[in-house]
Amino acid sequence: MAKLDTRAIGLDGGLKFIRWLTGGEHLHYGYWPGLEVNAGNFGAAQEAYSLKLFEQIPKAPRRILDIGGGAGETAKKLLALGHHVEIVVPSPLLADRCRVNAPGARVHEMTFEEFDAAQASFDLCLFSESYQYFALEVGLSKAFGLLAEGGEIVIADCFRREGFRFEGVAQRVGGGHPMERFRETLDDLPLTLAHEEDITEAVAPSVDIEQELFNVIGYTLTRIDTELESKKPFQRSMLNRLWRLLTNERTRARLDQRLNQKTRNAQAFAEYNRYLILRFEQSGAVPDGAE
Repeated sequence: MAKLDTRAIGLDGGLKFIRWLTGGEHLHYGYWPGLEVNAGNFGAAQEAYSLKLFEQIPKAPRRILDIGGGAGETAKKLLALGHHVEIVVPSPLLADRCRVNAPGARVHEMTFEEFDAAQASFDLCLFSESYQYFALEVGLSKAFGLLAEGGEIVIADCFRREGFRFEGVAQRVGGGHPMERFRETLDDLPLTLAHEEDITEAVAPSVDIEQELFNVIGYTLTRIDTELESKKPFQRSMLNRLWRLLTNERTRARLDQRLNQKTRNAQAFAEYNRYLILRFEQSGAVPDGAE
């Protein structure tokens, strides 16, 4: 029996929802200063995020590699500014959306680890909420090996705060590489940190919007369960037994937290994470084994 591709299902559903909510297919946080925090402003917050990110993108046309380019919304904006853009994205679904949203970009449907640009180099390698998905020893090192002379690397992503430790069943909102370990990787590469900006507080309200959506789903499921308990107790009992048979206590606790609680909120996000925009410049030659 073929295994369900839950990741593809989640991506497809997520894209359709965000398109319905905002009219676009941005898969990143919003940037909220000056905006009332509600679902109606989520699209505007995502556009504001793009403007913030693009402060670190050169205005003159550049050859840009968008690593983990989502559904191609960022690439579309880069193309409109006159840049030459290539995208590396492993998901067939996202690769198809990139071709639709950014038809002027060259799309490489593969993992970043598999990407081989022996005949190409880039003025800028961009990680927009994708850096956390690569092993620490791969991300910066491989990107550095793809740079043309004078090239730059821009990272906008979430990192775990210094001293963070995972404890217990409860999920800690956010993610990314531990900040201390990321800093250590910088010692091995001839890169100069040209810009660092912490925008944690400015993006954190996005977590509240997401949690409100899950709470609506949780409320609906609870309402159905209450109705079944009142009017169809036997069927409800059988469904409950089946649910407990198919899931363990840890899974049920995590789902309860996600659907019915508010522990995953902006305050918790800021406590456990740092959301940084970083720009690096070359300060030497490519070290052996970097590519």
